[in-house]
Amino acid sequence: MSRNNLTIPPSQRFERKQMAKMGRPTIYTDELAAEICRRIVEGESLTRICKDDHMPNVSSVYLWLFKNKDFSNQYACAREDQADTYSDQIVDIGEEVPMMVITDEDGKVTKRVDPAGIQRNRLRVDARKWVASKLKPKKYGERTTIAGDKDAPLEVVHSTVLDDTILNIERKLQLQNEE
Repeated sequence: MSRNNLTIPPSQRFERKQMAKMGRPTIYTDELAAEICRRIVEGESLTRICKDDHMPNVSSVYLWLFKNKDFSNQYACAREDQADTYSDQIVDIGEEVPMMVITDEDGKVTKRVDPAGIQRNRLRVDARKWVASKLKPKKYGERTTIAGDKDAPLEVVHSTVLDDTILNIERKLQLQNEE
């Protein structure tokens, strides 16, 4: 027996082993990493995934991302793919027609479009659009390229026409001041 086990009464040794098995995983495994990435691609948030009992805490996942380059790359790809999932979900949400059932005093049942449901769907779409634009800005972002980049560098074209016009105006002002 190890020295630590000698100080723990035999009745508590079992309890201690049982307690050690309980709780969230903190050690990285390829299986957990693959499940996290798969669920992110399917549109789940990391916080929702980490609420499952068999999943690590969010802080453990961030530590894994920091320490494990392969997982970090898989996670980055999963986040980019999540933007495409959100795009698909936006189309699905847009096709939904939220209905409400109304029963009047006579027991007559009517269905109507639910205005609150429409507002909720609008919020769901806006949230997904915003996140998709951050996850994949080149595809879903609203950024207009003003500055050049390696694919489309800016060219500076110097026009002498504007220079000549400014010089003419300056000469006219000088002449007026001399008179």
